[in-house]
Amino acid sequence: MTKEELKIKLTELFSSVSIDESSEWLIINISSANSLNYLTQLRNDSSLQFDYLFCQTCVDWKTHLTMVYHLNSTTHRQSLVVKVQLDRTFPEIETVSKIWRTAEFHEREIFEMFGVNFLHHPDLRLLILPDGWENKKPMLKDFEDPINMIKL
Repeated sequence: MTKEELKIKLTELFSSVSIDESSEWLIINISSANSLNYLTQLRNDSSLQFDYLFCQTCVDWKTHLTMVYHLNSTTHRQSLVVKVQLDRTFPEIETVSKIWRTAEFHEREIFEMFGVNFLHHPDLRLLILPDGWENKKPMLKDFEDPINMIKL
């Protein structure tokens, strides 16, 4: 499937998403309310089969957070980036760990570094940071650590 064919297929499946073609991979922007449904369809649709979540991260834009999913179809040799905008003051989104098991660790890292709450995650606890760092969110741009004199 070419990039253009993938774009047509995505437009057919998700009429309300915006598609960005400015990078190497197609990028679709979806709403957080529909994210679990859309991501499940991307995984299960036989013409797409995005069966591999190879990266999941978060970006702090100071006004909002963006959840970023990098997907790959090992069957069709396609890659896709999915972005979901989140509220910065109360960021939460459904877990995708039931769709892709690799999300369990990605989401734990995002939880501790950005404070995103992943609804229905099977084991949402600190992954990297030591005890005592709960709710500190060190990757947010307004993070301050007076002990280590870190200010972003």
